Amino acid sequence: MSVSRNRFSALLTKVACRLVLTAPLCITACGFQPLYQDTAHHAGVSETLKRIYVAGIPDRYGQLVRLALQQDMAGAGPEDPDGYTIYVSPSMSNESVDIHADNTSGRNRVVGRAHWRLFTVGQHPKLLAEGDATTMDGINNTFEQYFAQNMNTETLQTRVAQTLAESVTQQVAIWFETKAPTEKNKKKAPVYYPIPNGMPNSSEEQPVERAGDDGLPAMATGRLDPNSDPTNY
Repeated sequence: MSVSRNRFSALLTKVACRLVLTAPLCITACGFQPLYQDTAHHAGVSETLKRIYVAGIPDRYGQLVRLALQQDMAGAGPEDPDGYTIYVSPSMSNESVDIHADNTSGRNRVVGRAHWRLFTVGQHPKLLAEGDATTMDGINNTFEQYFAQNMNTETLQTRVAQTLAESVTQQVAIWFETKAPTEKNKKKAPVYYPIPNGMPNSSEEQPVERAGDDGLPAMATGRLDPNSDPTNY
């Protein structure tokens, strides 16, 4: 009985190996091809992505998104951004969850969003496509360890920026492959409420906080860290 079981296991192993080896061939025969595959019969989008210039994005968080986009679009080779320009507007909202009895929060949940627009390079740039990317992440709060909290926040921003960049790169690559029309952004413009007791950044600026998706001020529902700068969201 043990011999027959061993033979049966060996047979299953051989069948599984053959299925794994032949699956890519079957998928290719059905018309499916890897997005970044570059062959004689199918030119991949990798070289096209290298021709995209990523426009500058302000603030440190924007710099992280731009660096990640440049890395994803250029790949292993040098970039040659002479054909297209992409403008990306990233944002990041912070929501406090795990509220304790002393009104402190044990975890911050972050939602990262990015709206991108792809233009041609020329005297009169033409809008080719646009889209939106969204991701979610979070960190646990360590109020007793401020240095660790700052490091965790910086790492969180890097992760969100890299995930958004990967999603935007994939959407742009899919558009180059399909040339399918993209839907316009139907989201309403963000609403900001002034903070009466906030310290102004300058004589011409007033501290504001961004409203949530429900239209209520963020601090009223505990979505923002009280120690953070509301103008960064």
